[in-house]
Amino acid sequence: MIPWPQNGSAAVGAAGLGVIDASPGQQPLPMWSIAKVMTALVVLDDHPLQKDQPGPNLTITDGDVQVYQQKKANQESVVAVRAGEQLSEFQALEAILIPSGNNIADLLASWDAGSVPAFIQKMNVRAKALGMRQTTYTDPSGLDAGTRSTPADLTRLAVVAIANPVLAGIVSQASTQLPVAGTVYNVDYALGQSGIAGIKTGSNPDVSSAGFMFSAPFNVAGHTVTVVGAVMGLATLDDAFKAARGLIDFARPLLTVADAVRDRQPVGRYVVPWGQSSTLQATADVALVQWPGTVLQRRLEVPSLRPPLQAGADHGDLEVVLGDQDVRVSVQPDRPISAPARSWRLTRLA
Repeated sequence: MIPWPQNGSAAVGAAGLGVIDASPGQQPLPMWSIAKVMTALVVLDDHPLQKDQPGPNLTITDGDVQVYQQKKANQESVVAVRAGEQLSEFQALEAILIPSGNNIADLLASWDAGSVPAFIQKMNVRAKALGMRQTTYTDPSGLDAGTRSTPADLTRLAVVAIANPVLAGIVSQASTQLPVAGTVYNVDYALGQSGIAGIKTGSNPDVSSAGFMFSAPFNVAGHTVTVVGAVMGLATLDDAFKAARGLIDFARPLLTVADAVRDRQPVGRYVVPWGQSSTLQATADVALVQWPGTVLQRRLEVPSLRPPLQAGADHGDLEVVLGDQDVRVSVQPDRPISAPARSWRLTRLA
């Protein structure tokens, strides 16, 4: 039985499978700084980065300094800046995902879309495209309690987030160095526990509300399998981390990697009235992440037979679907089928 937290709500999934299960009765809750994962994803969609690529620079203005000072006075989570400072796109992403700087989230939003409202619209469009039907973004930092989601929706986002190597690399860092702020530390102090490698915390101590979007990769038979999920509505970050560790430890032994199709496995057969036949065989192994009870779907797509048919030539596809995993492998006949002999055709005309 999945160890759902007694208070709050949660969901668990895996890269490749998507959402595996979610606690019952989920309602949208404030996600707080977990919102910054979508902020980072939208920025990376619009301004892609390769590994070790800093990207373009953002110049800190007097206005940005004023925003920082105002947010600091409001006791928000901020990153120190100075007018004229240059932050690369990568450093700005680090600033929102590691120390969780609200001021840098606003800076990135305006840089990307021209204004914060325009960026928020992009966030909601992206959420809709990901099937996050119970999610609404009203700001890029998550400070606004109107920025809400459910653990199931955040788990869908987690799968996409860790598929971006730049984002996944940033959230796995315990600390980083920024030009003016200096060394800043990851709010996710659960890194390394139960294999946790990210992704983002969100909390508001004033209302005793905390959540955590998590990922934990591990090795199964030479394949990397990553548990993902989210917990929301817990009283403290410690409670959120404890709930996440329980879900990871439960899910890890149940996730396996197995062949859904084997190379040369028979998947179909042609039989013709004039006595010939040919078996259609898959041309590659297909290994998929699996969870007990998930349903594997196979669909063979081959053209109507028009002899002659050559052995060993690609002749259609087998589609294999399990969760979010959708793989196509070509199929080939194991023996030729020739056109019917003239004598056979003549007897059918009689």
